[in-house]
Amino acid sequence: MRSLEPDTPEALLAVLAACADQPRSAAWQEFADLVRTAGRTDARLARLWPPQGLGPAAWRQLAHELHDLTLHDADAERAVADYLHRHAAPVAPIAPGTVNVISGEAVLHGPSVQSRDIHGGIHFHPPPPPPRPRPQQLPPLTPRFVGRAQDLRALDELRARHPVHVPQVLVISGLAGVGKSTLATHWLHALESAFPDGLLHADLGGRSLIGGDGPVSPAPVLEAFLTALGAPSVPADPAQRSALWRSITSDLRLGVLLDDAVTAEQVRPLLLSAASGLTVVTSRNSLTGLRIEGADVHRLEGLATEPALELLAMGGRERVARERAAAREVVHLCGRLPLAVGLASAQLALRPHRSVSALARSLGHGAGPVDALLQNGEAVIHTALDMSYGLLPREAAALYRRMGLLPTDRYDLSMLAAITEDASAQRADTAVHTLVEANLLEETGPGTYGFHTLVWSHAHRTGAERESPEERDRVLNRFVDWCLATAAVAEGILVPSHRLPGHDQFLLNATPTLLNGPEEALAWLDTYRNALMGAVRHCTHAGWHERCWRLTDVMWPLFLRFRPSGMWLEAHRLGLDAARRSDSRQGTGRMLTSGAIGLRDAGEYVEAARWYRQALTLATQDGDTRQQAQAINGLGHLALLTHQLDDARQHFDRALHLRESIGYRRGAALSRRRLGETALAADDFSGAAQHLHCAHEELKSLGESYEASRVLALLGHALALAQDHEGGTRRLREALTDFRAGGSRSEHWEGRCLEWLGTAAESQGDPATAKQCYSAARDLFRRLSPTDMERLDDRLRQL
Repeated sequence: MRSLEPDTPEALLAVLAACADQPRSAAWQEFADLVRTAGRTDARLARLWPPQGLGPAAWRQLAHELHDLTLHDADAERAVADYLHRHAAPVAPIAPGTVNVISGEAVLHGPSVQSRDIHGGIHFHPPPPPPRPRPQQLPPLTPRFVGRAQDLRALDELRARHPVHVPQVLVISGLAGVGKSTLATHWLHALESAFPDGLLHADLGGRSLIGGDGPVSPAPVLEAFLTALGAPSVPADPAQRSALWRSITSDLRLGVLLDDAVTAEQVRPLLLSAASGLTVVTSRNSLTGLRIEGADVHRLEGLATEPALELLAMGGRERVARERAAAREVVHLCGRLPLAVGLASAQLALRPHRSVSALARSLGHGAGPVDALLQNGEAVIHTALDMSYGLLPREAAALYRRMGLLPTDRYDLSMLAAITEDASAQRADTAVHTLVEANLLEETGPGTYGFHTLVWSHAHRTGAERESPEERDRVLNRFVDWCLATAAVAEGILVPSHRLPGHDQFLLNATPTLLNGPEEALAWLDTYRNALMGAVRHCTHAGWHERCWRLTDVMWPLFLRFRPSGMWLEAHRLGLDAARRSDSRQGTGRMLTSGAIGLRDAGEYVEAARWYRQALTLATQDGDTRQQAQAINGLGHLALLTHQLDDARQHFDRALHLRESIGYRRGAALSRRRLGETALAADDFSGAAQHLHCAHEELKSLGESYEASRVLALLGHALALAQDHEGGTRRLREALTDFRAGGSRSEHWEGRCLEWLGTAAESQGDPATAKQCYSAARDLFRRLSPTDMERLDDRLRQL
């Protein structure tokens, strides 16, 4: 055994002083291992490592404690002796009585050991400290950064508005693949001069859940940050690491990017304490906990269409320019998500002979973009969404799957409560909040929610794969019940006389969405028109025939007010087949007459007449006077549209008589309206005004505000044609006001009023007003009716 000398503490102290500024040196690391091993025997040593502070006092205490241990522990004695043998600097022997004299203004640099007296004017100067590290850890910039000027300005504004005396935390939140990390990296690179002490970056490992390891804990991130800033040692305890991090950075101007955070708890230990610092956090979650504590939040959306096309063109510029429509379809299928568009662009680059149209067909069929866009053989979008889904609590995950089963693009809380296990609105609201927090669900309006295109695709597949057939059937059953119940509420508000007798029993199986008045009823029908149509289609697929035609029937105010031609025809063809399959003569008659109106509006006059005649035959056989009158009135309208005025007048007179015979006042008023239109077509303006005035007064007395407004517009048009310009214009403007707001809102009739006002102005020699009215009507009909738009184009050209 090598015997230790009495001056062992001084020798240890000399080695420590020599390597303290080099914490990664072999001497320092071996000494650390030595002390940790000895600390298992002597608790005092364990408490002294690492040294608290950087001065000789802490080192001296440590050296003496270690030497004391060697006096009674042979293993410790051997270890220390071996360490000093390899690392201690040799010291020349000093003869007894020798005195070292340092005179004048001599200066000693670096560690020195002196065992006897020192005389003279001595100036000890420690070695100059090494320059502080200035880490530059941000990921490199990418050339595929487009369309984010507005987001960069928003981040600049958040930074400018933040109080200067407190550290700023800025969260960039958004869906997986929306480009959060890329945006943060570009922004911080542009701000590099504001952070002269460096820019740090850490991936907090939200992605690591794919491998099952979970997000990265703050402890290793703190160790990496402290090491990058030159800390001589890093405490083992996470709380001490966080405290040291705050201490070291208290006077530094640092920028820190924490990428892909999962929770606020993961971020808090990494926050800077200096007001001059900035912490930017990207996350798929909203990190509400940080927002409550003062963090600024910027939610990142997908790209606008043009920048998305620019990104797509990076992989096939000429093809994208040549096939612009197909390129727009690709961008649409990718949901304008930068990751998805970038992968589509990469596919174009990889296959230079593939057309954009072929790519669009590939993405539009089969698995779709979520599974078709690959990177190194992995469906990265599907994987990322799987990870976000995997983080959800049980109830939120269940709601996500069930929502994916529903044939709709809009959701509200009453719908979602209907498909939960106990129909609890509170539980549904809690789960919805979790999905919004995770950026898997978006709030699209007051009380309404929707999925991003790619998220819906993932939710649909997840629900189809993970829910049992029995559960899928139960969820869709409840969804259809909710559609029936709420559509019936809207029908009762907007067209109360339309409800079939005995119909209510089929509408009470779910709690409907509350609708307060005509305006809310119309808004609900407009918002959920796709949900209703999806429910009709599912009823057909599932063989729920009774519910299929009844749902189509209670959707009548949707068809009447918004005139969605394609949906109208599809729903009634499915409804008619369902009514016949369920042997419902009543349902068959309703589908024939209301479906014929849709065919008439679509210009399918021959088929519309065939449907009306079938309805008339059925109603005559059943002795149903009301349905007979409905069919006859419809045949009269077809005759009016084909300018067979005598036939039209006869049909309307007969329908009026039938309706008056059963006391059906609303129907009688509508037949009078048609007689007024027939008189207008025959240029009998005074006769038209008389019929229309009677119809208007009757409908007003019945509270039929929408129908009354339609007749008022016709009356105004008739009066203007009869040279009562003031009376006609006044009534047209009154009707126009009704159609622009409230329960009588209708863009179709708004357009008709504007066109008739233009006609009135033109007849009075006022081309400026006429042009203004025609142009406004044309803008409305551009979306509603190409035929009407062409007519307005002709009028504008003739002015």
